[in-house]
Amino acid sequence: MSKVETDLTLEEACAQRGMRMTEQRRVIAQVIEQSGDHPDVEELYRRASAVDARISLSTVYRTMNLFEEAGLVTKHDFKDGRARFELIPDEHHDHLIDIRTGKVIEFRNEEIEAIQEVIARKLGYKLVDHRLEPVRGAAPEQA
Repeated sequence: MSKVETDLTLEEACAQRGMRMTEQRRVIAQVIEQSGDHPDVEELYRRASAVDARISLSTVYRTMNLFEEAGLVTKHDFKDGRARFELIPDEHHDHLIDIRTGKVIEFRNEEIEAIQEVIARKLGYKLVDHRLEPVRGAAPEQA
């Protein structure tokens, strides 16, 4: 959601865009808003169907695609074979994924952001997106 919409609920942002909000879409919107993690469609389905048993997996798929097309949620590919979702964040952040457990940790680091900009500018580019991939199988450092 854009800065103007940050005070709106997902349901309100959908209505503002003229989307028809069925009861099932409202439940799915509430579930994704209440998610503190980055659930995939199957997990969203599990959570939404616990609220309303009439919600089908295909309804969750269609609704999440609709929300994504409207620019209200973002879909992530964390290389675990599942598309995961989160609300469009208020500000840019990165994700650190534990490849053994699948745990997703959000962080923001100004040094990383600045270095990327410098490198892109030196190479004659304007940075519009980035992806930093860890070495597969690397274990976290022990404290």
